[in-house]
Amino acid sequence: MEVTRIFDLLDNGLQVYKGWPALAHKRNGSWVEYTIGQYTENATNLSLGLIAMGLKPGDKVGTVASNRPEWNMVDMGVAQAGLVHVPIYPTIGPDEYRHILNHAEIRVLFVGDKSLYNKLLPIVQEMPQILGMYTLNEEVELPGWQQLLDKGRESAPQLTDELERIKASIKHDDVVSMVYTSGTTGVSKGVMLSHANFLSNVEACMRIIELRPQEKAVSFLPLSHVFERMVNYCMQLYGMSIYYSDLASLPATLKEIRPTIFMTVPRMLEKFYDKIIATGKDLTGIKKQIFFWAANLAYRYNECGNGWFYMLKLRVARKLVLDKWNAAFGGNLRYVISGSAALQSKIIRAFMAAGVPLIEGYGLTETSPVISVNHPATPGNIKVGSVGPLLYHTQVKIANDGEILMKGPGLMKGYYKAPELTAQAIDAEGWFHTGDIGMMAEGKFLTITDRKKEIFKLSSGKYIAPQIIENKLKGSFFIEQCMVVGENEKFASTIISPNFSFLHDWCARHKVHFQNNQELITLPEVVARYQREVNKLNKELSDYEQIKRFRLVADQWSPLTGELSPTLKLKRKVLYERYEPLLIEIYKHEKIIDVRGVRE
Repeated sequence: MEVTRIFDLLDNGLQVYKGWPALAHKRNGSWVEYTIGQYTENATNLSLGLIAMGLKPGDKVGTVASNRPEWNMVDMGVAQAGLVHVPIYPTIGPDEYRHILNHAEIRVLFVGDKSLYNKLLPIVQEMPQILGMYTLNEEVELPGWQQLLDKGRESAPQLTDELERIKASIKHDDVVSMVYTSGTTGVSKGVMLSHANFLSNVEACMRIIELRPQEKAVSFLPLSHVFERMVNYCMQLYGMSIYYSDLASLPATLKEIRPTIFMTVPRMLEKFYDKIIATGKDLTGIKKQIFFWAANLAYRYNECGNGWFYMLKLRVARKLVLDKWNAAFGGNLRYVISGSAALQSKIIRAFMAAGVPLIEGYGLTETSPVISVNHPATPGNIKVGSVGPLLYHTQVKIANDGEILMKGPGLMKGYYKAPELTAQAIDAEGWFHTGDIGMMAEGKFLTITDRKKEIFKLSSGKYIAPQIIENKLKGSFFIEQCMVVGENEKFASTIISPNFSFLHDWCARHKVHFQNNQELITLPEVVARYQREVNKLNKELSDYEQIKRFRLVADQWSPLTGELSPTLKLKRKVLYERYEPLLIEIYKHEKIIDVRGVRE
């Protein structure tokens, strides 16, 4: 059937799902699966329950929960009642919750469990416009979403006609969701996305990836993120079974479910890769030699084609080593799509050689989200190091200063309650200014080089693109996160958050003793080891790009502690404020200010 509104996926699902699960997650160690009938029934009862509460089309409903089938049921129930879904990350801080709940004028809030309920209760109590907060878990002593399902079921005789009237009135171009950007440099903005925005992206992506009914997918990236949400819509359109997992249980879930597709971010793949290489380093003798012969062969894999002699060696490498890498992902994958940040080319080639079909794409919340993606199955449409050809019906041009500008049906309707910000982002000719710097390689492959706001100039007048250097540094097993600095200074430096798990193993092997991480980062032998990593990188950089000084910090950066956004991007303003004493020490100034470190 024709799907023109998000909730049409439910009626479509009644045709494409033939008894196999639509959605599933683990509860108490066992998989709980939902058929399309159960999914549809719960979504419809929720719609009726929200209408019975007095909500009107256009009202906002928030969700703060990790991935689970109920998230989708809320999403569909809200959409078909003409309401606007505001998904919120469960990992942000209280100030950000307060901003979003107020700014979006949330009327009803769903949370995942008791801990989130207790975390948000003091904030919700400040906001009289919120009519109720409900848990998606069955918490005996707390209001649960089951209450609204029951209310909807009881109200069905009186409200079903009203619900059908509302559904019939909803247009393709109506706002269905407001997604708040991660706010790496300031207060997050509410991006208004329509049914048409999402579904145009779904249609274009389905021209590139082939999904099949009854195949299985694993979903672990937050559904609050527009990328994971849009691809979930793709999978539901084609009748796939979606199994939800958290990051901690992801390796076990991949082996158990053996999915054909999952979405990921570079850091997760880097951790997989690091673990694989660490396993190889623990081998001895001929086994270790064979392992690294296979790994080095994999790094030379060419996505555009390989000679017969290379393929002969690769078959041997796969049988001896690389097939085990594939098995770690379940051994059944046809698509692994990575977004959010650049992935090291070496890792892409290594996994491709192992038979893991890894591709990169690019987009933003404002573009709902995909702008470009490599085509895994189309010869000549994949290039490692790029984010692929443009999506169908999407236009891109490169501005004079290198900024990527976009037009297309996926472009947002604007920022909520911020017409001036919308006007800044979308120019008079309708081009959206992405804030990313890039180029078109070979006339067709979009390649991202950095964020426009993050590029800075040294006092010599030379420009530094910090993300490129940071991604190279994070290729080291010793480095978890880092931030390159040096605005208006004579040279570039970096602050490094170590990979403490790997560093502790290294210390054990080299009999380096320490009491805690704070002491560990000051030990001369540790500092010297990191200097070797920096020196190795500097050989790949121009003279002016080289890292002249670095400092190790004992903190591990994460969204929970505030240094990273929910999509794992650096919050540079936060980091500059937190490590101002280190920056002062590096550059010997009285005060460092500005998000990039401009001094007074």
